[in-house]
Amino acid sequence: MKTCVIIGGGIGGLVTGALLAKEGYQVTVLEKNTIIGGGLQTFKRHGVSFPTGMHIFGGFQEGGNLRKIFEYLGVMDEISLRPTDEKASDVVTLMNEGVTYQLPRGKESYIAYLAEQFPAEKEHIKAYINRLFELSEEEDLFYLRETNGDHLSHSDDFLGSVNELRNRYISDPKLKALLGYLNPLFGGNPQTTPAYIHALLNTLHINGTYQFVGESQQMAEALTKVIENAGGQVIANEEVVKIEVENRQVTGVLTSKGHRYQAENYISDVHPDMLLRIIDPQAFSTAFKTRIQSVPETMSSFKVFVKFKENAFSYQNHAHFCLSVNDDWPQSLMYVTPPVERQGAFAETMVILSPMEFSRVKQWENTRTGHRGEAYEQWKQKMTDKMLYVMEQLYPDFREKVEFALASSPLTIRDYYGNKEGSNYGFQKDSNNLMLSQMSVATKVKNLFLTGQNVNIHGLCGVSLTAIETAEALVGHNVIVRKINKFCSDEP
Repeated sequence: MKTCVIIGGGIGGLVTGALLAKEGYQVTVLEKNTIIGGGLQTFKRHGVSFPTGMHIFGGFQEGGNLRKIFEYLGVMDEISLRPTDEKASDVVTLMNEGVTYQLPRGKESYIAYLAEQFPAEKEHIKAYINRLFELSEEEDLFYLRETNGDHLSHSDDFLGSVNELRNRYISDPKLKALLGYLNPLFGGNPQTTPAYIHALLNTLHINGTYQFVGESQQMAEALTKVIENAGGQVIANEEVVKIEVENRQVTGVLTSKGHRYQAENYISDVHPDMLLRIIDPQAFSTAFKTRIQSVPETMSSFKVFVKFKENAFSYQNHAHFCLSVNDDWPQSLMYVTPPVERQGAFAETMVILSPMEFSRVKQWENTRTGHRGEAYEQWKQKMTDKMLYVMEQLYPDFREKVEFALASSPLTIRDYYGNKEGSNYGFQKDSNNLMLSQMSVATKVKNLFLTGQNVNIHGLCGVSLTAIETAEALVGHNVIVRKINKFCSDEP
């Protein structure tokens, strides 16, 4: 049996491992945390579960790319998803304008709604949204299409910045702000973020978004089962601290517990900066290491996890984005009320997040969770109060409805996910220098491959698509894409 060791049990590692398990590989996944799943992890406080990531995502509509992938893996029956409201899939409030928009599901409905709100921009809106879908069509893997392996040429719009694209179609400042509402979900900078990232994420949301019903951990557990049923293993609390390399080939990995694992192939699902820290120093060239260390990170975030008093706050079946909140932090935020089984009229919990630069916590960067000191706790409470103050602008009696609130900072994300500077979305893509952050799934070390959000695109969708690319680097180009499409077309 072919063997593979995967370093890191995040979404990328688990999906890659599950795909390879279906290809006959004996997969061993090694995860440093006591809970597997990366962004799928949930945590409990006072008996209440909170998701750490994966709050809202697309791709699970009928015929959607993620639906096809997870149907092929056989896990759709193992997970429980809830689609957001058809007529208000995403809700956006422009705080400085005092106006709220309810964006519907579906391309034609989406265009019609915006045209109704901005009649003078009707034709421009239609052209702009159509262009976003055209740009998404340039990414074959996004639609699970087979490719010939050649380097594809893309349109100028695809590689240009978000602002360049949007400014060519839209002139109304308020509409421009509204169309950028997803920035908090990819840490985007409209001046430099490539338009294709904006197009792919918007396409996912326009086609309809979903949330996990109950714990997001269910996805990690379902993928683990696929790996274990094929004879593999997923081992938590087993941190890889050294990757041994001889003659440009990995010979084994050592863990903090003193265990050694060997396989024919190895896949890294950890941040490239972390990979450089644990691999043999001679494995990569100085030029490569310098480039990796110079790539800027996307923004981190500050999150507040709220437990409501019983029957106090109405359940909302969508994500709510608030823009132009303050001149200082927070400038924008997003909140969701995660659904539970037998969801009723009232929400049990809420997750509120706002982008935050790592510089705000840099003074505590050499501390560890639970031992950061009183000054840090006071600062964290101050940031929490700022977030709750914004919520009070939307709901004046919000605090009265809260039973308790917890918070996490960029340091929390850094320490649990292993992301450099607590980055939420991996390397920052820059339309002016795309090659800087461009990563290949194959490396100069013959049997070492990469997966995860730093390779291509972040999020559940981006990481799952990258997992296909990584797995196919071992089993053959188009092999898995072809099997996914055949499986889904053969289904009744």
